[in-house]
Amino acid sequence: MKPAAVGLGIGAAVGGAVAWASRGPTLVEWPAPVRTAFPFVLGGIAGLAAGVKTGTTLSLLRAAAGRGPGPITTLPPVLVGAGVAGAVGLAGTIAARRLLAGLVEQGRDLDQPYTVPPTDPEVSGSAGSVVKVTELGREGARFVNYVTTPDAIREVMGAEPVASPVRVFVGAGAAATPEQRVGLAMAELRRTGAFDRANLIIQAPAGTGYANSFPVDVLEVLTRGDSAAVAVGYGLLPSFLSLNKVQAGAHTQRLLLDAIREELAGREHQPRILLYGESLGAEVQQTAIPAGPMDLDRYSVAAALWVGTPGGERADVFHALCAGESYTVDRPEQLPDPVPTPRPRVWFLEHDGDPVVRFRPALLARRPAWLPADGQRGRNVPVGMTWKPGITFAQAFVDTMFATHVRPGQFESRGHDYRADLGAVTTAAFDLPCDAATAERLEAYLRRTEVERAQALGEA
Repeated sequence: MKPAAVGLGIGAAVGGAVAWASRGPTLVEWPAPVRTAFPFVLGGIAGLAAGVKTGTTLSLLRAAAGRGPGPITTLPPVLVGAGVAGAVGLAGTIAARRLLAGLVEQGRDLDQPYTVPPTDPEVSGSAGSVVKVTELGREGARFVNYVTTPDAIREVMGAEPVASPVRVFVGAGAAATPEQRVGLAMAELRRTGAFDRANLIIQAPAGTGYANSFPVDVLEVLTRGDSAAVAVGYGLLPSFLSLNKVQAGAHTQRLLLDAIREELAGREHQPRILLYGESLGAEVQQTAIPAGPMDLDRYSVAAALWVGTPGGERADVFHALCAGESYTVDRPEQLPDPVPTPRPRVWFLEHDGDPVVRFRPALLARRPAWLPADGQRGRNVPVGMTWKPGITFAQAFVDTMFATHVRPGQFESRGHDYRADLGAVTTAAFDLPCDAATAERLEAYLRRTEVERAQALGEA
């Protein structure tokens, strides 16, 4: 039988087997067209690879035995193929560059409601700020405009606020270097009196500059405004296109932490230092303090909360490093009550079924702990989901694309959506005073505010 025919048969068999095996349940829901097409695409890729490899190998063996010309009989077809591949590659590179440029511009453009400077002097971009509103970027402008108002604090706390909260943000486009951006952030922290507040939360943004307002909202409300928040951007692209900027983001975080440490060394009043990072921001902040607890000591960090940290060897090593003083929860119901003494300084909020947390290259060839052979499953990990070499890796990769399904005001504790958990977990991680009635009012405020913000942006 000819090698090509054997390769075709093997490819069809492998492709069919892979397509059938890849029909199982996954961590999150996919759009129906993706769910339908996935087995055919994955099976087609596997079948093509197996068929080509089989046919080529047989052709080489036949040629070595003097029974055929081998897989390549003439040079011109190879050159044609190389030329086509080169042309396709060049066109793809040009298209990718244009796409990235468009995404960067999108990250710079401000939402229409936030194109004018904020009126609150305690936030960046306002009239007295060293950072212009146009330098905040889309996510930075949202972050500073989402600052909790005194009226909102009174609504939840039933008492007069201590002060108007401080929010400092320096976008990636505000200066050319991380050193300059951190210098601007420090100038803003001094201008706004941030170091005189009782609490200072340092947030590492995600790739676009996105800094989640939720945990800051919680801090601002429960401390009655006696807080300051700071975030410094390092890019404008979505996180999945910013994986190569983790080190740059970590360098920015280290510069900021060092600058704050030096500033506080000469001050009698010492605010409580809190760290927060979510998704890529969590990875960035953890990378910035590779010694874990030792670095937390160095920077006098009172508490750190990291949410939905992307999975991988770096995350596993960091988890192990902090094991002696950390707590990991999937949902608020798992929060310790009472909290152990001494109080854990590091808190990880990671859903059992979050594909961003679970995805890693090791899935290709090794069964993960969250899919044990005995069938035991964490929350939202389907009972029928099993590990299959290569296939589970591909499924989890697609899962990451649909991990966050956000509907304003409808909080879901599922996948990479942590909105339903952040109120209670932030309260516990940062040791904030909050009774049951206050927690209920706070949750209602967070849900209503998210809808109002989405409506202002035309997203609801």
